[in-house]
Amino acid sequence: MSFGPEVLLARLDALETAGNKPDRYLIALSGGLDSTALAHALALTRERHGRSLLAIHVDHRLHPESSRWSGYCRELAGKLRIEFIAETVSVDQTAGVGLEAAAREARYAALARHVGETDWLLSAHHRNDQAETLLLNLMRGSGPAGLAGIGTLSPFADGWLARPLIDVSRTDLEAYAAAQGLRWVDDPSNEDLRFDRNYLRHEVLPAMEQRWPGAIERIARSADLAGEAASMLDDLAAIDLQSAGNRVTRIEVEGLLPLSTARQRNLLRYAIRRAGLPPPGAARLATMIDSVLHAREDAQPLVEWRDAELRRYRGRLYLLSPVVPTAWPVEGRPLADKPLALGPGMGTLRLAPGSPRGLSRATLEHGLSVRWREGGEEIKLSGHKHTKKLKKLLQDEGVVPWLRDRLPLVYAGERLVAVADLWVAADAASEPGTSVCWDGRPELY
Repeated sequence: MSFGPEVLLARLDALETAGNKPDRYLIALSGGLDSTALAHALALTRERHGRSLLAIHVDHRLHPESSRWSGYCRELAGKLRIEFIAETVSVDQTAGVGLEAAAREARYAALARHVGETDWLLSAHHRNDQAETLLLNLMRGSGPAGLAGIGTLSPFADGWLARPLIDVSRTDLEAYAAAQGLRWVDDPSNEDLRFDRNYLRHEVLPAMEQRWPGAIERIARSADLAGEAASMLDDLAAIDLQSAGNRVTRIEVEGLLPLSTARQRNLLRYAIRRAGLPPPGAARLATMIDSVLHAREDAQPLVEWRDAELRRYRGRLYLLSPVVPTAWPVEGRPLADKPLALGPGMGTLRLAPGSPRGLSRATLEHGLSVRWREGGEEIKLSGHKHTKKLKKLLQDEGVVPWLRDRLPLVYAGERLVAVADLWVAADAASEPGTSVCWDGRPELY
């Protein structure tokens, strides 16, 4: 497929659906050949596609010339009359995921901040990138989803990530750039053969093309077929999930057990991806099946991988991000007019006056504070004859064990008057009153 404005418009039209039409195109502008050609063709056709344009350049600060590249992108956007934003990021080279992956994570996090509900972020990945990705994933032992390579349209941040050049070869982009008299920047790191993708690009794929002309195109075609297979596996996983509670973060064990091991793995991979968690390796996935799914009924097994956990409790599997304990003073944190942040993944606590039932005015006058559990807490609830140990109350109600010590407890002075947004002490309640609201509450049951 040769490249030009008509090809780009046809591809963008083909990616649209009745329920997904963008109001704005955001261009991930690195300054290289691919994104330069994409930005140029978009600018030439702005009157026909009718979308506003924003170019975003991310400076990773990994090369001494990176600020000059940012300046080039700003100059290019100005010539094309495209709104421009430059972002500077710090790449965490100690994250244990490799420099390329760490830079990609930092870049996409910066880009995501600008993507609204009706925005498409356009990336200039092309057919050669697709072939490189498939081969990389093949070397990693990936299944159909990995061999499908780079998707053409997928949810991203609040909007969508689109790759309209995925069927275009780098040779066609070079021909377009030459015909239009375009210039671009070359990142020297793209020549560093220590990086796997560069080794494939400069050593492996040229040799394959020489031995088997058209190899890159056929590899990309295989990625398309793998994508079809992966889509059908997702359809099967969605059907299986309906029999297991139909919630990706809380899966009923009794719905998983009748499935074959292959379908169990397929469902877990699907649920993990849908939950927005990083994919586990094959060994971790096997452990989930062997040690968690088939654990004793009274066991509470845990499988951890990067920024994710799988837990089992009372016949359910829970997929979640780890809850990181937040250290607070013994006396807690005050709860008054402003919402109180409870830490990563834990949401915020706030007071809502004028509720049908809540804390009494007299209770509020003592001043409220929020503390974590220390053990031994007791509370007497309305309609109960006796004071109950909080530990027993949480067990009876089935609150998941890993969050019991992370429940925000509301005190008036030294008296426990509310347990998060779950219970209010009988002697602290009134109708109407001020309720305790927990926004962004993690799953407790």
